[in-house]
Amino acid sequence: MDSNLKNNYHIVLLFFIISIAMTLLFYFLPIGSPWQKVNLTKIYLADNITPAHLKIIDNFNKRYAGKIKVIPVDLPFSKFNTNERKELLARTLRNQNSRIDIFAVDQIWMARFSKWAEPLSRYFSKEELSKILPQALKTCYNGNILVAIPLHIDIGVMYYRKDFIAQLPNPDLLQQKLKNSITWKEFIGLKKYSPDSPLYLFQGDNYEGLLVHVLEIVAGLGGGSLITDGKINIQTPEFRKGVRFLVDLIHKYRVSPIEVTRFNEQASYRYAFKNNIPFFRGWPSLLREIDSIPEGAAIKDQLGVAALPHFKGFPAVSEIGGWNLMIADHSNNKTQASLFLKYVLSTEGQKILMETGGYLPVKKEIYTDEASLKINPYLNLLKTLMEKGVYRPVHKDYTKISAIITPWLHKALTGEITVEKALSMAQKEVDEWTAGQNYN
Repeated sequence: MDSNLKNNYHIVLLFFIISIAMTLLFYFLPIGSPWQKVNLTKIYLADNITPAHLKIIDNFNKRYAGKIKVIPVDLPFSKFNTNERKELLARTLRNQNSRIDIFAVDQIWMARFSKWAEPLSRYFSKEELSKILPQALKTCYNGNILVAIPLHIDIGVMYYRKDFIAQLPNPDLLQQKLKNSITWKEFIGLKKYSPDSPLYLFQGDNYEGLLVHVLEIVAGLGGGSLITDGKINIQTPEFRKGVRFLVDLIHKYRVSPIEVTRFNEQASYRYAFKNNIPFFRGWPSLLREIDSIPEGAAIKDQLGVAALPHFKGFPAVSEIGGWNLMIADHSNNKTQASLFLKYVLSTEGQKILMETGGYLPVKKEIYTDEASLKINPYLNLLKTLMEKGVYRPVHKDYTKISAIITPWLHKALTGEITVEKALSMAQKEVDEWTAGQNYN
């Protein structure tokens, strides 16, 4: 073989071997090696991660493949109760942990978590914000500063059994009355059709849900906020009447059983299904959970949704709830995180939350969308209830204040002490605590 040809052959062979070696090297090289250029931005999302969340995350990651990847950090309610989750988030944000860019907060946590949140006005136009339900958007501000975007919204409702109503005089008229809100006096009068069993359940255990229902009743009597200008006052005439009314539902009218004093939402639902209770207070989220509750799946077609009853001369009132999303102010990926928030707020993202997770959307247009109304025929009713809804107080220590007040309300509900004694002791204890916090 000619020497030049032989040399060329060796050069080509050497080049071929080097090419194969380099290909194998980069193929097996671990991700993150300094030899590789990585442009992927990882965004960590802390929330109770549901199948709806996962679907949204998967869609977003596909859309931004190779550029942005959202990684879920699951804080399940099955493992952390609300207070535990709140404190875990607070500790993580205080330490500026890099494994959190976006985090979900209960509406009532906004005052506390705003100090760790990135202001969002520069990421969202007025036009984008105008497409959100005002009742949901209102909870996302700290003063005049937008610090969150709403993930989903909630509203207190009353469930009723259609099969029970069908046995009563003028069932169609009664059903329409219920949807528009019947008076409490008329409602209590229905007890005659259920003389041997409870008529109505509510959440009366020693926890936040009890205070929520009390606040609904108090607002329904024309009462103002529990906290005004930083001052907590539970000894108003309306608050006294409201607590007395719930006590009377159990001990005077015999409309509700003493068992409600042991009920949170899930316990009240289970008891209602097992004992065929005609009416019970709850949240729209029950509709997405009902198949997992014993006896629930069998009667779900018999459940109707209505407004809570109202007092004569006053409108029907329900508490507004829901969760918001914030971007951590220490995050190094705020722009990329804002793109995920935009997708959550998109019609596609909100429909996924509703269709897959059963959550109430925060996008206005979904409430008039024909396909969405087929999935949730109560959307129009729920939107109407939101327009008359009230909020729990905005206060950075609301959770602590609630924890002081609620045990005293529970004692009154069980009949252990009088309403007057309960409110007096609750006021005394909350005043002593707030004095120690240097509140004005």
